[in-house]
Amino acid sequence: MNIVYTVDNKFVPQLATGICSVCENNKDVDICFYVVSKGITQTNKNKLKEFVENYGKKIIIIELSNVKDYIDFDFDTSSWNDIVLARLFFDRLLPNDVDKIIYLDGDTMVRGSLKDLWSLNLDNYVIGAAVEPTANKERKQAIGLDLTKPYYNAGVLLINMKKWKEMNAGNIVLNFYKEHQGRLFANDQCAINGSLKNYILQIPIGYNFCNSYRFYNYKTLVKMMRPTKFISKEEYVRQCNNPIIIHFLGEERPWRVGNKHTYTQEYMSYWNKTPWADTNLELGWENYFKLFNLFNSIMKFFPMLRYKIMDRLIPVMIKHRKKS
Repeated sequence: MNIVYTVDNKFVPQLATGICSVCENNKDVDICFYVVSKGITQTNKNKLKEFVENYGKKIIIIELSNVKDYIDFDFDTSSWNDIVLARLFFDRLLPNDVDKIIYLDGDTMVRGSLKDLWSLNLDNYVIGAAVEPTANKERKQAIGLDLTKPYYNAGVLLINMKKWKEMNAGNIVLNFYKEHQGRLFANDQCAINGSLKNYILQIPIGYNFCNSYRFYNYKTLVKMMRPTKFISKEEYVRQCNNPIIIHFLGEERPWRVGNKHTYTQEYMSYWNKTPWADTNLELGWENYFKLFNLFNSIMKFFPMLRYKIMDRLIPVMIKHRKKS
């Protein structure tokens, strides 16, 4: 099994925590981790190597000096680190004999076996991904996506590297991104959705469990996704009761003091098993989370209103982070 992450040096504690969660729940699986690094120090690389090898797994760290060496046009990733764009040229970074990978964002935690995800049939697809139910109509229309088609989150991907190379999918996505002047709401995620829409296999939401499933009930999710069809209620309940991969999207993250995320305690149990257990948690979020929790307490009675408010606020917050 091949698992790929893309991170910079600041995110190494989170990377190690994610890797720890994978290893603890997949002890009987032969795994090779590929880490696409943007400036990870040699000290941290050595610690990562020793940490992973103690689990009997392999790790290969690939240094990516400059993302712009791979993209021949101007782009704006807003508040996101441009290392996220490395997903678009894994075919040029990973060894040629790697035919299939699981890509995980650095802000994920694995709670169970990845065998079923790995075994999904991708013969007719380039990518397997879970839906992002909160993607609005404007975002879909901006990338030419039919409103009946799902919009997918790129934080967890099962990638058929063999078919990716055969189709030259990397160039297809990059050309799409270029045609949109390198300025899309969610960067490569939007580009993947727009350019590979006919080659994406929908995987269960339990492999990319994000805040949407904590704050919105099934009825609301169905409503906000129309005219796109959502999964059945039975499947929704089953997936939410025991999600395999938690994706800490948004500002509420376990390493920020004051957060009330459902899976914070479980995440920190893995954090504390890494060589970075003594890393200071992020301060300065306490007042934000007090307001956020108050907002959620009130809005739980008005889920669609919450969605509309957040849909307006998120672009504003992204612009603020970019300026900061």
